[in-house]
Amino acid sequence: MTEQIIHGILLALHNIALVGCAAAPFYNRNLVNTRAQFGPKLHYKLDKVVEDTLQGNAPYCMAFIGILFFTGITMPLNHYLFNGAFKQLHLIAISALALKLLCVFAMVVIMWIIFFKINPKLRELMATFKPEEAPATDRESLFFTLRAQRKALCEKCLWFAVGVLVFSAFLGFGT
Repeated sequence: MTEQIIHGILLALHNIALVGCAAAPFYNRNLVNTRAQFGPKLHYKLDKVVEDTLQGNAPYCMAFIGILFFTGITMPLNHYLFNGAFKQLHLIAISALALKLLCVFAMVVIMWIIFFKINPKLRELMATFKPEEAPATDRESLFFTLRAQRKALCEKCLWFAVGVLVFSAFLGFGT
């Protein structure tokens, strides 16, 4: 009974993290698409809110991925602790696990690029812009180029998050 309670708690946390991993790129995508309606011209107040929102989500994304890893490792260890062996998985479940881990790994790589390469450059550029004056054309162009790169990576991250959700459904196959 204790094993099932611990497993249930871990699975609930794991599922919350899964939903968070899918929700973050989905809502970020909607915000970016809404902002795109104004074109590649800086609107300081709007762009400041968009940047603050998107970059403010970074800690949540990292926390969700951390929870996924933690619970993904502790669920099989929980079974091992109570049963003295790891649970035997069906070939379909093993394949789903491998694909899920590849998707999570891809998401981590994408987040690394966004959070530690693109976002700092966007933050630096945003700091040079002033609400009352037009930005230099080259900086404005670079700003929107970096945003386009981030948007493309977020689109990929969204599909990997969907993959994580889909492959998770097959982990119980054969049990």
